Amino acid sequence: MIIEDKINIVKNILKDKKVAIGFSGGADSTLIAYLSSKVASETLAITIDNHLFPNGFIEHVKNMSQSFAISHEIIDIDFYDDDEFLSNSPSRCYTCRNLMYTQIKQLALEKGFDFICDGNNISDLVNDRPGILITYKNNFKTPLIEAKLTSKEIHEYLNRNNIPYSRSTTCLATRIPTNTPATREKIERISAAEDYISSNTDCKIVKVRDFGEIGIVEVDDVNEILCEGKYNQINDALKRQGFGKVALNLSQIDDNESITIDYNGDSFLYQLPFTINLEHTKEHAENIISCDEEKIELDKITIFENGLIEGHDLESYDLALDKFMETLPKLRRNIR
Repeated sequence: MIIEDKINIVKNILKDKKVAIGFSGGADSTLIAYLSSKVASETLAITIDNHLFPNGFIEHVKNMSQSFAISHEIIDIDFYDDDEFLSNSPSRCYTCRNLMYTQIKQLALEKGFDFICDGNNISDLVNDRPGILITYKNNFKTPLIEAKLTSKEIHEYLNRNNIPYSRSTTCLATRIPTNTPATREKIERISAAEDYISSNTDCKIVKVRDFGEIGIVEVDDVNEILCEGKYNQINDALKRQGFGKVALNLSQIDDNESITIDYNGDSFLYQLPFTINLEHTKEHAENIISCDEEKIELDKITIFENGLIEGHDLESYDLALDKFMETLPKLRRNIR
């Protein structure tokens, strides 16, 4: 299916509805807001200011909502007041989304918006992002998943149509290893380090991982760090922020996520980076043939508790990929 066909699916989902969107100004929520502004009867963008997003985040979402001529509300939630979030457990993204979506849903319903959605896309379902369970729990709609749009396709559409979006909208607490408490001091150090790199390079995505004494720099264009001796300046600047050593991750950040499967003959295998809660998955799967403690058998698909998805009797790669994508929204993962 070509991108335009998938875009039309999203438009048809949003058409003539009163749409409320969890809006970060990133690629996914920007696409939803843009399309909704064209076809919905009314659109409300709702942004959470949790005090942990990169600088310029709030200004950007305000500008974007104004450019789309849609209503915009900002909800202030200071995550520094939430001890569970600050504990930074492996389920931090689940905790974060639970805090945000509860407030988004409440405001949307108070304003009379009965179609509440977020920007999750189909690529998110093959990554270890447990926050999707909160999307399901709150019955948020996921038009990009329904249309089977990947991150790569979304970026391609936005770029082709000159629709600006932010490539840096992830919470700064994600730069701190799990089970290491997040503190205001750590977040401020990360923010200052990322601001310096962003201001002194042409990198569009900058992340500084805080491992205490060591700061690890990740960017979308490593050459921007290596050219003209910039790495020496960055090294000095980050040491002034309190890092004892500064390292550069040579694997560049690539947010153009797509989905490919290992197709061989009429079968495929795909290992997901999380385990599957089979009991909860059974509640959403259709046409179950059999199940036991290790797997669920569906028509042409087997779902294993360890996260392995197996397809069989599929005549082409495209059919196999489509079947895999149809299966992904039915899965319910375990939270570590």
